[in-house]
Amino acid sequence: MSTRPEHRDVHDFIGIGLGPFNLGLACLTEPVEELSGLFLESKPDFEWHSGMFLDGAHLQTPFMSDLVTLADPTSPYSFLNYLKEKGRLYSFYIRENFYPLRTEYNDYCRWAAAQLSTVRFNTTVTAVEFESADEVYAVRTACGETYRGRRLVLGTGTPPHVPDACRDLGGDAVHNSRYLQAKEALQKKESITLVGSGQSAAEIYYDLLSEIDVHGYRLHWITRSPRFFPLEYTKLTLEMTSPEYVDYFHALPEPTRYRLESQQKNLFKGIDGDLINEIFDLLYQKRIGGPVPTRLLTNTALHSARYEDGTYTLGLRQEEQQKDFEIRTEGLVLATGYKYVTPDFLEPVRDRIRWDGRGRFDVARNYSIDTTGRGIFLQNAGVHTHSVTSPDLGMGPYRNAYIIGELLGSEYYPVEKTIAFQEFAV
Repeated sequence: MSTRPEHRDVHDFIGIGLGPFNLGLACLTEPVEELSGLFLESKPDFEWHSGMFLDGAHLQTPFMSDLVTLADPTSPYSFLNYLKEKGRLYSFYIRENFYPLRTEYNDYCRWAAAQLSTVRFNTTVTAVEFESADEVYAVRTACGETYRGRRLVLGTGTPPHVPDACRDLGGDAVHNSRYLQAKEALQKKESITLVGSGQSAAEIYYDLLSEIDVHGYRLHWITRSPRFFPLEYTKLTLEMTSPEYVDYFHALPEPTRYRLESQQKNLFKGIDGDLINEIFDLLYQKRIGGPVPTRLLTNTALHSARYEDGTYTLGLRQEEQQKDFEIRTEGLVLATGYKYVTPDFLEPVRDRIRWDGRGRFDVARNYSIDTTGRGIFLQNAGVHTHSVTSPDLGMGPYRNAYIIGELLGSEYYPVEKTIAFQEFAV
């Protein structure tokens, strides 16, 4: 017998935004009869970093970090079930590589989204208001519709980050999120400069370096980091994506958490070690034929930029030497990552949200950000409170199982409490 609410015009919760984390929540709540949910997404279909679908690019987490498996291995929305329905399960088995291709993961998410009854695409949220009489959130959209929910789950993701020096710069500078769309035009230029040091920057550099002698451009790669850091992926380090580490990190004083946030970036923003080696091998291979027109500049910060007559002039500083210099380039790629921006639609309920000393969400251990501690939940965007677990795909099902328990008032999907061999706290 169904226990869904009789008043279907008021949902138990509304998810805003449909990245992998809210999509996982949609999959995990689909069979839960006790919950009535709705998910609103402004895009016409699911899309996850399509500008970085380079040949061979793969996830940095294995297939078990799909939308559902680590919360419910029996779910019909698992990656393995996707492979079975697509007729590729045995091929994936024979491939003996646990890391799905990025295009494959995106197709898997689209496959899952297409089966869900609770997802509404082409729906842009413009404002969220709280109706105190009924104690519900009214979610207003650009097309004039209003949806009501007792609770909210924010999954709007992190938009592309452009450094201050490059805002309103002019020209055709491109963020890495649009790299593939811009690649052909970039390769017609005499010079290309890439700014950034993470996985996306490394993939783009390898891609452009592979064809440097075909097109004849000069290629520069600039990073503020002291070196090209590999992603730390040893097993005891991976235990930092655990419930115990979330408990430990969240309980630390706010200044300590912010200090650790800045120190832990290479735990989830580093470069795949194999790719670093492949870049070196490619440089070695190409140098056999003579000098390669490329430079890799570390310890180099971008302080200014200007655009004039088809050329960018970048003002740079070698941080350890404290020396300023300039580079002129026709093409500019900003592999500068993504940064969370508080959605404007939350402004009407700003006074219902908890803020920390730096003006960011004060995210509770149960992932809530509202003053009641049970009304608005946050996906991702919590590195300063939940550490490296916040953006980790494998921790998405854990967080969703936790949120579902909060929505229901009881545990539906068993949530692991202890999985780590090491102790983080005294």
